[in-house]
Amino acid sequence: MAEFITISHAGSSRPWAAWIAHQLEREGIGTAMLRWDPELETSLVDALTGLLEAPGRVLLVLDDWYFGLGPRPAGEWTEALREVVTAHSDRFIAVNIANGALPAATAALAPVSLLGLSAREAGRRLMRRVGIDRPRATEESDGGPRFPNDDQAQWNVPPRNERFTGRDEILERIHSVFLDSEGERCVLRGISGVGKTQIGREYAYRFRNEYDIVWQVNSGYPGTAREQLAELATRLKLPAGRETGDRIRAVQSALRSGTPYRNWLLIFDGADNVDGIENLLPDGPGHVLITTLTRDWSAFSRTQEIEVHPFTRRESVAFACRRAPRLTTEQADSLAAAVQDLPLLVNQTASWLAINETMPVEPYIDSILSGRPNEFGLSFVDDDYQKSVWTSWSLTQNMLREKHPDAAELLKIFGFFSPDAIPVGLIQSARPGDLPAHLETLTADPIGWHTNLRRLNEATAVMRMDYPASETRVDQGVESVQMHHLYHSYLRTGMPESEREQAASAACRVLVSASPRNPNDTRLWERYAQIIPHLDHAGVFDSGDRDVQSLILDCINYLRVRGEYSAGLELIQKALPRWQQRFQRTDRSLLLLDYYHAIMLRRVGRYREAEAAGRNSVALLQEHAPDSSELLLAKQGLGGSLWALAAYGEARDLFKEVWDAYRDILGEQHPHTLDQQHNYSAVLAQLGHYKDSLELDLAVLQARERVLKLRHPATLESGTICASLMRWLGRYAEALDRQKKTVGLHHQIMDLHHPQTLRAEHNLALCLRRSGEYQQADSLMQTVLVRSEQVHGPEHPDTLAVLADYATLQRSHGDPGRARELAERAAAGHTTLLGDGHPFSAGVSGNLALVLAEFGERDESLHLSERALSRMRVAMGERHPWTVGSALNTSGARALAGDVDGAAELSLEAATGAEAVLGSRHPLTLSAWAAHATDLRLLRRGKEAGEKEQEVIRVLAETLGDQHPHTVSVRRRQRPYWDFEPQPV
Repeated sequence: MAEFITISHAGSSRPWAAWIAHQLEREGIGTAMLRWDPELETSLVDALTGLLEAPGRVLLVLDDWYFGLGPRPAGEWTEALREVVTAHSDRFIAVNIANGALPAATAALAPVSLLGLSAREAGRRLMRRVGIDRPRATEESDGGPRFPNDDQAQWNVPPRNERFTGRDEILERIHSVFLDSEGERCVLRGISGVGKTQIGREYAYRFRNEYDIVWQVNSGYPGTAREQLAELATRLKLPAGRETGDRIRAVQSALRSGTPYRNWLLIFDGADNVDGIENLLPDGPGHVLITTLTRDWSAFSRTQEIEVHPFTRRESVAFACRRAPRLTTEQADSLAAAVQDLPLLVNQTASWLAINETMPVEPYIDSILSGRPNEFGLSFVDDDYQKSVWTSWSLTQNMLREKHPDAAELLKIFGFFSPDAIPVGLIQSARPGDLPAHLETLTADPIGWHTNLRRLNEATAVMRMDYPASETRVDQGVESVQMHHLYHSYLRTGMPESEREQAASAACRVLVSASPRNPNDTRLWERYAQIIPHLDHAGVFDSGDRDVQSLILDCINYLRVRGEYSAGLELIQKALPRWQQRFQRTDRSLLLLDYYHAIMLRRVGRYREAEAAGRNSVALLQEHAPDSSELLLAKQGLGGSLWALAAYGEARDLFKEVWDAYRDILGEQHPHTLDQQHNYSAVLAQLGHYKDSLELDLAVLQARERVLKLRHPATLESGTICASLMRWLGRYAEALDRQKKTVGLHHQIMDLHHPQTLRAEHNLALCLRRSGEYQQADSLMQTVLVRSEQVHGPEHPDTLAVLADYATLQRSHGDPGRARELAERAAAGHTTLLGDGHPFSAGVSGNLALVLAEFGERDESLHLSERALSRMRVAMGERHPWTVGSALNTSGARALAGDVDGAAELSLEAATGAEAVLGSRHPLTLSAWAAHATDLRLLRRGKEAGEKEQEVIRVLAETLGDQHPHTVSVRRRQRPYWDFEPQPV
């Protein structure tokens, strides 16, 4: 019979047990892994004797946990080992992976040490102990589990909780979920303090040798989560830009492909808000583990939820005894009952008893049971639980105040920063006068500072210290601290009002000191991303300090420039009602906030609200401050809202007024003046004056290149606008060349997920299409659509614009079925967003009519096309390029429906109209004449049709080239059409 070995291991040593099993099986030895965790009621003699019932020899994987489970007195271990092992020495063998010394009685096992060795040497020693003299050479990559001494390719999980106890069933369930299906996501859900984070961390350690990458993302705040996920791109040395979104995309692409790392685990810890985190989750062959308070994740596909309950009483007692060795089993049981077996409370109360060794246990437990908590507005299991939490925390705070007053004072200010990443480094580097005197003195003493941080960590048992990840940092002091949300809330609510005000004021000053005060500089964006999660906690929105108000405006402006419009709007909506109560309506800070409010409303597509806010600001300022710069800002913002609502005439007049004012005040070349010139030019383009608009915007581009330089975001934006105008004028080759260069600069300077980058790539895709490079256009348009949906959401105007253009590309050079789906979504989205009468809604419904024609739905196509033309005439007039294009398409719908006379009449109207507006050599004019030639041929006016057709082909060959798709299409007598392109606002 083949030899068999049972491997007995503590749960924490599973990586070693799995590796050992693989090595033995390579030699033909059968194995079974048996987790060691005997019941407390079972004596060690009986437990070890029970191992003898397992088949074959028993290999003990000895480590600190193996002897620490329980825990058991050293004497009991000595007695059990001598009694059982000595009597059955032929059945037991052992390996040693412990960091500390083993009990003396283990000498009878002759354990071979495997720590600190290479895989090859460890394998050799293991086999010698088993009795195999010439084992196969251990290969580092033979398809088995990773050798535990070898590190992952990347790993950022915080240090292991050496007191972790129990939870074996949940850990095995997580493992089963991941084994059953590749690419599965597992959600750990439970109340605050139940131990979800610790379980996730222990899973990472326990199964680490199954993964090449294990990466934890703290997900309490989306901005922090994005930065931490992006850091993985740097660690993996992926080719990506320096901006966050670019690196996230690179990470997701690498994980999805599984190259070169197929086995990966990402842990999204504290993902209580799906919004902002959902689009970070990678797809692919690896695993995603999520910890959360909510049920929101259960609705997602490929997601299995495991509900995490409090400790079993056995787990509570075992943990408490390990945390506070002076506890008897009975005392630990009473303590666990008092805190309802909640892991966080078991840890915190046992820690308190471990530190305060002279405190009698029973009175402490009685104080928890009879405590009288204040009201703090949180939801708990029941009143007794609420009481025990508050009382245990109060006792800890009292102890700190008595024994370590500096640590207690430091803890106070921690309550006014985000608990997910309390910026210890920023606090320590605050300016003189920012902190209370006693804390200022402490920050000047590095040893005292770190000592008090350590005391807080030990005393509270609810904090974790994080050190800088950068290898270039010489100062390796604590960079940030994580604190459990439950206790963070108690910390704030339990303070007297005067202490709260003092701590909040200090926190506000720390954030002001940390502000770079230049949100337009992309090099400083990381600092703003670090500051923003703390604004609410520090109480900045209630501060009367002008510097704090400037910080808020800077943060909002940073979010505007970065393209995080929803996040910016959220900050504004927190500040606005408070500032309206505090300030006069003409206060400059409030006026600036109003200005940003209108911008953010417009950027998220809430145009009517933006218009109302803008009109209110303009009216107020015209009455109270008619000569102020704030009035010019308000008019500028209102002009943008009117532009979005297609009130182009009024928008043009406002932009011209503001442009003239800035020219008088600041001069022709000032950046603000150039901004207004661009705004005026943009509205001229919407009115169909493409040549005039291009002339103005080329001047803006050249001035920005001189004043702001080539790589400034505003200069890059001008490049995209000029390329768009060239394309609308039919200068396709020039537009494509310019836009390729502009997109290249965007990729060097800006995030791939920045709205401006997305708009630049969107325009490049359109340029590629007009130049006949359909495959490249399709690939780029698809990725822009995916990223736009991630950044903005599916109903945002920028996303809808990409959706509409991708639909037209799919209709003409792709999948008609896909085109129909996209076109219907685009039409419905624009109508919902803008209303039926907006020219964008009319234009995209005309695009949908072209798709319906492809499916032979002639009547439906004609009805929709006629309706679109009618609405475009009302919105833009008879001689606007959009109206001309709609007429061209409707003439085709009439011809398809059999109305040849009506088609010829409308195609002639479109051709003469286009010639009057755009000139005789513009592609739209030539397309309309080609369509009219088709209608003339249907009316049996062949000679006239042929002459007109040959003239069109000649001009197209001269302007676009003999082999350009437009030229080839007319030569083949394919009826031309026109695609409406809704413009990003």
